[in-house]
Amino acid sequence: MPMDWIMGLAGGALIGIAAAIYLLVNGRIMGASGIIGGLVDGSGRHDRGERTALVAGLLAVPGIAALVMGGAQTQLTGNWAVIIIAGLLVGIGTRLANGCTSGHGVCGISRLSLRGIVATAFYIGAGGLTVVIFKHLLGVI
Repeated sequence: MPMDWIMGLAGGALIGIAAAIYLLVNGRIMGASGIIGGLVDGSGRHDRGERTALVAGLLAVPGIAALVMGGAQTQLTGNWAVIIIAGLLVGIGTRLANGCTSGHGVCGISRLSLRGIVATAFYIGAGGLTVVIFKHLLGVI
């Protein structure tokens, strides 16, 4: 099995375990967009430390893993305009959908939430369509 598949499987398992622990310990869904959104809009003042720790972990752990493993190869485009626009569109989309891949995809599907299943089907479809249009048809990414 190729190493990138193994690493993807391991990463997915870690996200699932983290989401399960977060739900068991806090009784809340580990949706990253909601956690970050609560920090940004101030609605998460009562648990700011917990939210900050989770976001710090989301940022620090991949960087530490890349250093330990000798770097990481990506297929990320060098076009900063595309990266910034894509990030903004993802952020807007998660707010419109009231959740992100961790909230709907990992936690929603595992709880058999119809809303999570439908949202996941739509964002996976939209992501695939975006790749076809912007990579294969337009050659932007």
